[in-house]
Amino acid sequence: MRNKGNSLTRKILLLVQGLPYFTIENLQIIDVPPYQLRIALSRLEERGEIVRLKKGIYTSAKYVEHIRARGTDATFLEFIATKIYPPSYLSLDYVLYENNILSEVPFGLTLVTRNKTYTVHNQLSRFIYHRIKDELFSDYQAVRKNGYVYYKADKVKALFDFLYLRKNRIFSRGLAEELRLNLEVLSQAEISRLKEYIEREGSKKMKEIFRFLF
Repeated sequence: MRNKGNSLTRKILLLVQGLPYFTIENLQIIDVPPYQLRIALSRLEERGEIVRLKKGIYTSAKYVEHIRARGTDATFLEFIATKIYPPSYLSLDYVLYENNILSEVPFGLTLVTRNKTYTVHNQLSRFIYHRIKDELFSDYQAVRKNGYVYYKADKVKALFDFLYLRKNRIFSRGLAEELRLNLEVLSQAEISRLKEYIEREGSKKMKEIFRFLF
C-alpha cells in the first residue's frame, strides 16, 4: 500500500513540475479516484514538496526553486495573485508603492476583484483582494513578462481605485493629506486621466476628493 502511495506521489510530481500552478482537475489523467489524489496532495504538502496557494490550488516546491534561481519570482507572484482569486488585477497600495506614490511598504500584493473582499496568506506571500463594482472593474492592462500573462493597473487607475475604496473616509482636505500621497510623480496628462475616471464614476464625494488633492 505504501509503495502504491509513493508511486502516486511520484506521478503527481512528474506531472506538475513544469506547471506554475495546478488543481486536482489537472491530475485527472492519473487513473485513480479523486479521494486518493487528495490524500496524496496532503502528503506532498506535509513533506514540503508542494505549496498550497489556497484551497484546491497548488504549486510545486521545485517550480518555486526554479523561478527563484532564474530571478523571476516577483513576476511569478504577480501572475499567481491574479489566478488565486479571479477575476482580479493588481492595483491599489502595491502598484502605488511600486510607482513611488506611497512610501509605506504594503503588507502583500493588493488586487481589485469583482468578487467579495478576500485575503489569502500562504508560504509565498499575502494576497489581499478588494471588491469594486462591476462598472469600475476596467482600464487595467495585460502584462506579458517572463512567459506569464496577467492583469495590472497602471499608477493612475491604481490611484483611482485606492481613492474610490476610501471615499467614505476622506471628507476633508486634512484627511486627504494624511494619506501622504506623493502626487508630484504624476504628469499633467495623468492627472487629467484621473479626473476622467472620477467624472465617469460620477459621485460628488470623488469629485470633492480630487479637489482636496489637486
